[in-house]
Amino acid sequence: MAQQDEQPPPTPRYALLKQIVLWCTAIALSIVGAFWVQQRAAHVYSDDARIAAHMIEVSAKIAGQVIAFPVREGDSLNTSDVIAQIDDREARLVLDELNAQLMGRQSVYEKVEAQVERVDLQTGGHMQAKLSQLLAVQAELASAKADLEFRQAEWERSESLLKRKIISRQSWENTRNARQRAEQQFQRVEAGVASAEAAVVEAEADQTELAVLAKELRAQIFDKQRIAAQITRQEIVIENLRIRAPSAGIVDQVYADLGEYVVPGQRLILMHNPAKVWIKANIKETEVRHLRKGNRVGISVDAYPDMDFYGQVTRIGNTATSQFSLLPSANPSGNFTKVTQRIPIEISIEQSGNLLRPGMMVEVAIEID
Repeated sequence: MAQQDEQPPPTPRYALLKQIVLWCTAIALSIVGAFWVQQRAAHVYSDDARIAAHMIEVSAKIAGQVIAFPVREGDSLNTSDVIAQIDDREARLVLDELNAQLMGRQSVYEKVEAQVERVDLQTGGHMQAKLSQLLAVQAELASAKADLEFRQAEWERSESLLKRKIISRQSWENTRNARQRAEQQFQRVEAGVASAEAAVVEAEADQTELAVLAKELRAQIFDKQRIAAQITRQEIVIENLRIRAPSAGIVDQVYADLGEYVVPGQRLILMHNPAKVWIKANIKETEVRHLRKGNRVGISVDAYPDMDFYGQVTRIGNTATSQFSLLPSANPSGNFTKVTQRIPIEISIEQSGNLLRPGMMVEVAIEID
């Protein structure tokens, strides 16, 4: 029975075939191992990498009720496309009121401007006439004064001659009467000069009214500028009630609904530009010394294992990722476990038909010198 269970001895041909298989396997493993070692020596690998993009949060700037919300998750947007419309009726009423105020100020400005022109013409002509009248009476006063002085001298001389009885009393009386008339004329002209001077002062007072009107005109200009600034600000408020896309992109998430009341700073959507993506990878600190900007990178995207992507190193971080942790890793007691830290790097990658989406896991092989 034991003899029936014994296996027949292997033939020489079988032993040779077995040796050939073993040798071929050993050679193949050696080639694979050598290739693996060569690749490891010529590349830095990392499977801790993801697709990244600028994730843009679009928020409300002004409180109000959403009366239009035309976007949905997955929608494509162009720059300045309307994302949401907040009720702007009250804001437009305020704008209409400000425009009416500006028109009212413009009317007052034009009225004061017309008054300035009228007063300028009136006071200018009036002042000139009063000055001319003053000069005329001043000249008349000089003439009257000279005549008075002459009549006074004649009267004094005739009085001396009368005492010596050289002239008659009637001649003396005639000289006296002439002096009295000259004195009366001088007093009348002197009163006319005073009246003309008072008229000039009054005309100068009218000139001060022109200065007052000029100040009022400047005040109206300032009021117009103030209301114009308020109108500009209100137009900005109305524009901010129409929320637009800051750039082209795709809507990733929606946080508001039609009819909802939103407040300033409240998120409405989250979006990103699919044309601008890159890779964020975390490389061991022991390998970062091999990296340089511009190193070629082979990229394997987990979602598309049959597709090959390529890129370049564009930025090498200056701080380990642990420094951004909420819980610091420093341990002053000296009891710690040494862990190899990671340095963040960025790698450029060309988008392919919007297949690459933020957050996708990738593996990178960075060629090193």
